[in-house]
Amino acid sequence: MGIVKISDQLHDEIRHASTVMVRSINSQAEFWIKVGRLAERNPNLTFAEIMEQELLRQCDQQG
Repeated sequence: MGIVKISDQLHDEIRHASTVMVRSINSQAEFWIKVGRLAERNPNLTFAEIMEQELLRQCDQQG
């Protein structure tokens, strides 16, 4: 595991979002990073479409 330096403001936003989403701060940051990476790789997809694809991918891996 590495250390990533972020601004205090972004850290506060992650902390708030993690509380709302019932995730750890690290899990919330990882989620945002992963979704951002997927959005950059798939600029034609909406957030909902990205989430749907990820859910289907997880089902395929588990099933």
